[in-house]
Amino acid sequence: MPGFVDTTVAEIDSRLLELKAEMAKLQAARSALTRRGPGRPAKTTAATTGAGRAVRRSSRSRGRRNGTRGDQAMALVRERPGITIPEIASSLGTEPNYLYRVMPNLVKDGKVRRDGQGWHAVG
Repeated sequence: MPGFVDTTVAEIDSRLLELKAEMAKLQAARSALTRRGPGRPAKTTAATTGAGRAVRRSSRSRGRRNGTRGDQAMALVRERPGITIPEIASSLGTEPNYLYRVMPNLVKDGKVRRDGQGWHAVG
């Protein structure tokens, strides 16, 4: 009986490794598809004009309100100095590629600094 258990556990471990590899591939594919790149239309965020064209909010107005992802990321950086973007994304339930756009804005604002892969609050 111990041989059966050991063999079964080894088979399960092997299958889990296969599934982890498959999951990583699927996550990379999803991330690539959700990134906005050349040829992908911008999403509209406001009502359309009389001419039927979409009106988009200024990027300056986004990310500056209380409770935004930037503020949430800042709170995590303060709580856990050296936290990485994938860790922040996991904690916030968002995609890492989104935070790769948010964090440089926090650097520009003088709120965080990057040290290797980790992020630290300034001041």
